Amino acid sequence: MNIYDSANQLEQDLRKTTEVAELKLAFEAVKANDLAYKLFDKVQNKQFELQQKQMQGQEITDDDIKAMRELTDQLSNYSEIQNLMEKEQKMNSMMDELNKIISKPIAEIYQDK
Repeated sequence: MNIYDSANQLEQDLRKTTEVAELKLAFEAVKANDLAYKLFDKVQNKQFELQQKQMQGQEITDDDIKAMRELTDQLSNYSEIQNLMEKEQKMNSMMDELNKIISKPIAEIYQDK
């Protein structure tokens, strides 16, 4: 058995889950609301900007944090974004569970000290 075949099968199975379908629909709803999507895009760009600063060893300033907080506070104004965030949490929970299952052989090595 090739482990990559199993991984590819898992990818195909994930595509068929309710969690992925609901996440896709939720994201489509955000994209359908122009204002919500623009805000979503701004938040993602700001997150990327802050990650880049951090990776380059630059200080994240209070102004950076304030700007990010102001953007994220606005997210609650859009039910589409709130729904997307809820679906992302469900997806993340499933991915965490899958990661625990997949990494179990490695975890067991370290548990058997």
